Amino acid sequence: MVLLTGRRRTSTGSRPTRAHAAAMRPRTVATLRRMSSALYAGEYAGVLMAASWIAHVLARVRKWQETGPMDSPRIKNDEGPVRRPWRFDFTLERDTSVSQQTQLTRALIREIQRGRLPPGSMLPGSRTLADQLGVNRKVVVAAVDELVAQGWLETRPASGTRVAASLPRSAIADVELPTQRKSAWPRRDTSLVSITDGLPDPRLAPQAELARAYARALRSLSRAAVGYGDAAGDPSLREVISSFVNQARGLSTTIDEIFLARGAQGALGLYALAMLERGDVVAVEVPGYAPAWRAFEFAGAKVSYIPIDGEGLRTDVLEKTARRLSGKLKAVYVTPHHQYPTSVSMTPERRIKLLQLAEHFDFTIIEDDYDYEYHFEGEPLLPLHATGGSRRVVYIASLSKLLAPTVRLGYLVASEECICKLKETRELLERQGDVVLEHAIAELFEDGTLQRHARRARREYKARRDHLLSRLRATPALDACFDYSVPAGGLALWLTLRKGSIDSLVARAREEHLLMAPGSTYLPKGRLDAIRLGFAAHTPDELTRICDTLARCIPS
Repeated sequence: MVLLTGRRRTSTGSRPTRAHAAAMRPRTVATLRRMSSALYAGEYAGVLMAASWIAHVLARVRKWQETGPMDSPRIKNDEGPVRRPWRFDFTLERDTSVSQQTQLTRALIREIQRGRLPPGSMLPGSRTLADQLGVNRKVVVAAVDELVAQGWLETRPASGTRVAASLPRSAIADVELPTQRKSAWPRRDTSLVSITDGLPDPRLAPQAELARAYARALRSLSRAAVGYGDAAGDPSLREVISSFVNQARGLSTTIDEIFLARGAQGALGLYALAMLERGDVVAVEVPGYAPAWRAFEFAGAKVSYIPIDGEGLRTDVLEKTARRLSGKLKAVYVTPHHQYPTSVSMTPERRIKLLQLAEHFDFTIIEDDYDYEYHFEGEPLLPLHATGGSRRVVYIASLSKLLAPTVRLGYLVASEECICKLKETRELLERQGDVVLEHAIAELFEDGTLQRHARRARREYKARRDHLLSRLRATPALDACFDYSVPAGGLALWLTLRKGSIDSLVARAREEHLLMAPGSTYLPKGRLDAIRLGFAAHTPDELTRICDTLARCIPS
């Protein structure tokens, strides 16, 4: 270490260099000798001289620690530069099409990329930079915050803002977006009318209440600074749903037996991935819900098709299939409340038989209760899960049918062991669900908004069903063309064609700008001369126009 006495400056006014320090070294040695002699002789002046010299040296050492050695005003330690530059000259490219913050962000990134601001170098203070560029200090602060978030800069307490030691590979701020963005939603051909297969009407959903609840949930979770949540879903909504299904659907569950998913399809997919193994067999209804079949096949399972009739799933055929498979049948997927797509309800006798077969052949019943809320005549049948078969039944339901298809939220009720496996699978795929949406829906349950909406929607959908039935009876061409039964609930009618080809009818309807799916949609292969005509998503006037158009497509 070089110890200096005095405050000598160079002719240019800069701080002394190492050469100057070397020139002053003999003087320092002489000073030390005088001090030693004075101290040895016991002179009081020598003691004062020593104390003054030591204080001066300590002050110089502290200054070196703060600013670095004297001959290198910007010498680097292992943490990079430690002094701010006196000036940092650059100008913004004034572009009125982007904000000043974006201009500054891009300019700083360019200076970093070209090496003018190497990793570890410090930036001028925000006030200095704002004055130099002629912009508001808030613009500088916002730009710096943005670059810190992107990883270009880093801030340390009492150390200012530096260029990050490890720079990102690409600059988000350099990406130029088109000034006129195209609509996020595809343009619809307004001349086409699409018959849904049983979707709810999003126009009836409590959109304003949901938006406010979502905003409150977002603010609440942001203030709480929460990290990742439970993979099974928001505890508040799981608790609400547990109480709801216990009271309204006769189940007996706890919060630990509830799993929230992105709709019923999301629950099916996660269950298949978590619980099925390659080579397992799952029996399904036919005609039936093809997306569920694909979920099972995606998990590596094989699908066995069991026919249905006017009483639901043919349990006699299922029993023969289970015996033939000799233990390979692991699950049976059913929609017993309103069979999809026919809307037939499984009779109590078939339900009991299905539960007995599950016990005898050791398989799981996957019960998809997708539209339990919409039962119009009589009391709805309780779920299989509520009739003493909870040990063998996995219960799946959806809130999307209650609100709107875009609100992807469903739930699954199963044993705690099954829930644990579902959580492990989700953590590998997406970590958790939509916590903000789940929190908002819990609030709408608790304040009664969803219950009130369900009552209003049930009344409206029943009126729409009755209107459709009246139009079918009042239109001779339709009355003569289709056979159908009046379902006690559900959101669609199942119409079977008495004669002719459904594919020809669908093609003629397309020419009249009416879109509908043929019955083959619900089969693994082959043709089924039937259509599923959803009524919930259409107003009475829209249903009248649909019936009139469909009647024109029927050959006389």
